[in-house]
Amino acid sequence: MKIALLALLGLMLGALGGAALGIGTGLAWVEIFKTSDFEGYGGMLVFLTFMPLGAVIGGLAGALFFTMMALRDTEIAIEHEPMHRRDS
Repeated sequence: MKIALLALLGLMLGALGGAALGIGTGLAWVEIFKTSDFEGYGGMLVFLTFMPLGAVIGGLAGALFFTMMALRDTEIAIEHEPMHRRDS
């Protein structure tokens, strides 16, 4: 259950971050390649192409990352063996 919840959290956070990076990438694309702004084409390109692609890629990457971290957490021993005192 913990793994599934962390995967959902990663999906949500990754989608938000990916959408933000997608918007930034789209705005850079419009400025660098001088995309036409005729009838809002530049804005449609950013918000209908780059933002959804960024959200999908970010969501998948975030879910995968959080799932891998949750799986790795189950492999790590939580309790450590107590250190023994050295008698001199």
